[in-house]
Amino acid sequence: MGRRRTGRAKPTVSSHEPVAGLYDTDTGTCELVKDPYRDSGWILEVNGVPSSHIDPDDPTLLEFEYMRWITMLVHSHFSRDTRLRALHLGGGACTMARYLAATYPEARQVVVEIDGRLAELVRKWFDLPRAPLLRIRVGEARSVLTSLTDATRDVIIRDVFAIDRTPVALTTVEFTRHARRVLAPGGLYVVNCGDTRDLTTARREAATIGSVFEHTAMVADPAMLKGRRYGNLIIAGSDRPLGESDALIRDLLGGAVPAQIRHTGETRTFAAGAKVLDDSEAPQRSAAPQRGTPEPS
Repeated sequence: MGRRRTGRAKPTVSSHEPVAGLYDTDTGTCELVKDPYRDSGWILEVNGVPSSHIDPDDPTLLEFEYMRWITMLVHSHFSRDTRLRALHLGGGACTMARYLAATYPEARQVVVEIDGRLAELVRKWFDLPRAPLLRIRVGEARSVLTSLTDATRDVIIRDVFAIDRTPVALTTVEFTRHARRVLAPGGLYVVNCGDTRDLTTARREAATIGSVFEHTAMVADPAMLKGRRYGNLIIAGSDRPLGESDALIRDLLGGAVPAQIRHTGETRTFAAGAKVLDDSEAPQRSAAPQRGTPEPS
């Protein structure tokens, strides 16, 4: 998905001043591109794949629809005065963390990003909240998750991709059990699942999350749910009911890309017959995963 380039730019970086160009990172390259439709917007590409959109002037702007769907689930699950403890697995430009910091002022957040140089650049380019409001922890998502103490997070958002797929080791039932262990009672686990028209990956992820959490939900636009194209589905799990408010249904339908929600019964029907993912299917990870988003075409 990257463009052809005649040479690598050598942009300089100053604090809180993003500069368009191609940069070396620990896992390859990232490119910062001006948003052609919004003067203050930026697109971050990681190894040629669009990863994040961020507007330094507006932390509440979310250009990627799947991010809006995630925040709608979070808002329906936690009141705005909650001192939210959030864990983001996958960093990118920290767009989601920045949004939650703006809408939950008392939130305490940790973003896990495997690429230390990318994390450094994002800190320099964008006015991110500082610790203890927002910490960026350089590390591999599974290793960090398994190291965390029980019941210490209210929401865990998994948004990690290697090109167009989430590494299998971050989708298994063993990984999902760690997520539930780290969540406090009533907590919310949300994953961004990219899939093709056959929806095999989404069905298996829904089955896996449904095997660990009592309550589940899925959010996507109707074409995606019917297997008419590839794109993003949001799958969530909790030990208490989620996504059942009328306001959430209206908000999802009112977006630029109207979406629908499937609750526990419908999600289990969707996943019926799908095999739960487990660690036996996870290959040896020799390459570092990176974050990306298979945005609908």
